[in-house]
Amino acid sequence: MEWHHPLPKSRGGRAVEPLHPICHRTIHATLTNAQLARAYTEAAALRAQPDLARFLGWIADKPPDFHAPTRRRR
Repeated sequence: MEWHHPLPKSRGGRAVEPLHPICHRTIHATLTNAQLARAYTEAAALRAQPDLARFLGWIADKPPDFHAPTRRRR
């Protein structure tokens, strides 16, 4: 379990949400803090983001202890 700041700390966020490590890393590999602060402070918005929605569809049938390397956006 890792803690995710829906509004990044660098933008003044204090609230946290628990996330699976692979999901947390994928969020930060996909979106910048500016993007997170601007449009993705709500879980529903994150789930609807096309790249994250594709990831969630892929990871849904994996076991809870599944781990795979996370690729950073170029």
